[in-house]
Amino acid sequence: MKSHLRVHYFQHIAGEGFGSCYSFLKAHHATISSTEFFALPVDRSLEIEALPQIEEVDLLLVMGGTMSVNDEANFPWLKIEKRWLRRYLAAGKPAIGLCLGGQLIANALGAAVSRNRYQELGWSTVQRVANLPQESFPLPEKIKVMQWHSETFEIPKGAIHLAQSPACRNQMYQIGKNVLGFQFHPEMTPATLALLLEDEEELSIFEGEYVQSTRELHYSEAQKFEQGNQLLNKAIEFVISA
Repeated sequence: MKSHLRVHYFQHIAGEGFGSCYSFLKAHHATISSTEFFALPVDRSLEIEALPQIEEVDLLLVMGGTMSVNDEANFPWLKIEKRWLRRYLAAGKPAIGLCLGGQLIANALGAAVSRNRYQELGWSTVQRVANLPQESFPLPEKIKVMQWHSETFEIPKGAIHLAQSPACRNQMYQIGKNVLGFQFHPEMTPATLALLLEDEEELSIFEGEYVQSTRELHYSEAQKFEQGNQLLNKAIEFVISA
């Protein structure tokens, strides 16, 4: 991976941060910057010019969040974010979307995002789709990852459907060789999970057979996070080498 990569991430909720890939990118001397959408006043319009210059970003990471991509009335910056994403993706630049981030990239490209049949909260096994094209991201046949969502994306037109699970058919997609969208959270760390578990209001909306108890999640072994973290490192190397 080339050194001195200019990495920018879009953050949608306070405290979520950059997840596991921070140390990986810093080890490669990446310059990291962010746009904190959650800190924007909802009653003030966001100009697209306030977002980074596309040519000054080598890699974009679009993080998760508790809002819906469809909730532009309550979060008017979503419309501007999606407009900027369309410009960035049209330039053929590397991007990774994580949970809400994967939904935002898909939605910016015209794919629907809607309520999933099941809510998912906790650890689950995601399986690679059979007979993938040769140029597909080298996903393991099965991997256990952290889930935290009630909505999901449709696969964007022209994208490769990479992964699925019994609870959610569309778990991951690839666009060209430089864009990956995840429905799950490979970036999750013990510290990030502990922080998210403090949001009792958010947790209260989750129920069903694919929702684990807060107690179970609080006692997640550190090694459980490693598979997803390593997968994200490989995803970063994949999209920037295109």
